[in-house]
Amino acid sequence: MAFFIVMFICNMLIPLIMILCGYFMWKHPPKKINWAIGYRTKMSMKSKDTWKFAHDYCGRLWFKIGLILLIPTGIVQIPFIHSSDDVIGIMTLVIETVQIVFLFVSLIPVEIKLRKIFDGNGNRK
Repeated sequence: MAFFIVMFICNMLIPLIMILCGYFMWKHPPKKINWAIGYRTKMSMKSKDTWKFAHDYCGRLWFKIGLILLIPTGIVQIPFIHSSDDVIGIMTLVIETVQIVFLFVSLIPVEIKLRKIFDGNGNRK
């Protein structure tokens, strides 16, 4: 049971981190374009406007996806409460893989939106 509890907490971390990071990207983005913190792609770093837009858009998206992932992540684990450690470990691997796929796939709409609104130099179209 202790292993299940630890894995349950681990599985909830990715959605919670997405909610937290999404909130801060959306509400408190980094003031300056930098290579250390924030949504850093070639397109997002073209100008202050693209930087701000990317953080706002991605932050809102991660916040929503994190909230949405939180519920099924919790529900999916319930049937495995009394399973063996091996089954719980496999379930954790599957859940976290799906969560990471959602995390990375969520970057695609941000980049599409950036290219739709801004030209190659970071100016609004």
